[in-house]
Amino acid sequence: MMLTIEIMAVISGAIFGVLLARRKQMDFVGVFSVAFMTSFGGGTLRDLLLDRHPLFWIQYAWYPVVVFAVAAIASLIPRIPAGIERFLYLPDALGLGLFTIVGTEIAINESTTPFVAVLFGVMTGTFGGVIGDIACNEVPTLFRPATPLYATCAFIGGWTLIGCKWLNVPDTAAFGSAATIVVVTRLTALRFNLCLRAIGSWPE
Repeated sequence: MMLTIEIMAVISGAIFGVLLARRKQMDFVGVFSVAFMTSFGGGTLRDLLLDRHPLFWIQYAWYPVVVFAVAAIASLIPRIPAGIERFLYLPDALGLGLFTIVGTEIAINESTTPFVAVLFGVMTGTFGGVIGDIACNEVPTLFRPATPLYATCAFIGGWTLIGCKWLNVPDTAAFGSAATIVVVTRLTALRFNLCLRAIGSWPE
């Protein structure tokens, strides 16, 4: 089941990366590179910090092939509509939810504490997008002061998964519930522009 969730997350991340790169009018190399970074950035950092070898996309060598195929197919589309910006949030929210669940579950299986496991879930869900934004020469969405709830959604989803495990909820229901919480929370935050309060600077 985790393999299925992970490949869905990889595809969602690749689609988000492709749309991000196409918005910047990159060539195929750029499109594939950004798709690769958004799909594998968070999971790579997770695996390195947890000392998991080989890295997940090396262990499952067909993951990069899937990302390559997504990038190749998208590159055949001659023109991306001007209003594509609003559609970026759909694969982004889905990828955030799926990667969060994968990261949290893997960290739990590595015998980390619940809080650390949730942090790994947040990292897995968000770091690929950070790298993708940097590659596109943008301030990462995660760090923009007016960004609607992003890492917070992953944090809530991670704790939802932990809570389901404490209640002995079957894995299928637990994964589905936690991922849904992340996606719905993220889309709701976007719809109503829900943001964390900015922290003020020190007085002069």
